[in-house]
Amino acid sequence: MSQDNILKKEFQKQDVERLRNLVQGKYGEKTRSSVGFSKKSEFHKEGDIWESDGRTWTIKNGIKQNITKLDKAKKAYSMPLLCPNCKNVMKKRIDKQFYNIHKTCFDCVVDFEAELKKQGKWEKYQKDIKNNELDNKIIEFKAWVKDKMSESNNSFISEAGDVEKWDGKINKDLVDKNIKEVVEYLEGLKT
Repeated sequence: MSQDNILKKEFQKQDVERLRNLVQGKYGEKTRSSVGFSKKSEFHKEGDIWESDGRTWTIKNGIKQNITKLDKAKKAYSMPLLCPNCKNVMKKRIDKQFYNIHKTCFDCVVDFEAELKKQGKWEKYQKDIKNNELDNKIIEFKAWVKDKMSESNNSFISEAGDVEKWDGKINKDLVDKNIKEVVEYLEGLKT
C-alpha cells in the first residue's frame, strides 16, 4: 500500500461530532455552540391584544392573528359554513347571494317568504324592500352630488395634453333645484 492513500487531513472536533451524530441517526443535532442574544419571549393567552413590530396581534382559537382595518369587512363578507337560522350546511351556489342579503340560507328565505304569503303580508314585504332600495338610491345620489360639487373645475387637461383654464362656477341654485326634482321623482316611485 502506498503512502499516497493515507488521509493527511486532521479532523476538527465538530467534524467528529457531526459524524457521530450521523452514525447515531441524529441528523439535526448541532455540532457548534454560538453566542448571541435572544429576544425576551412574551406569552399571551386567548383574547389578548398586543402590539409588536408596528402591528396589532391577538390570539383567536389558539392561533396568533394580525388585526387589520379590514377585519370587519372580511367578517361581513365571509359566509359561515352553517346557516345561522336552521343550522344546515350552506352548500348550494345560491346560498352565498341570499346570505349576503338576508343573512340566512336560500331555504330559510323561501320558507320565510312562504310564511309571509300565508299570513297575507307578502305585498307589504315587497313594498318595504322596494322602498328601502329607493331610499338607499336617494342617499347614494345625494352623496354623489355632494362629492361632485366639492371637485375643482379650474382647469382641465385636453386630449392633446394641454392644460385648459376654464372660467365659470357651478350654479348651486340650479343643482339644488335638479336634486330636488330627482329626489321627488324617486320618492314618487315608492309604493
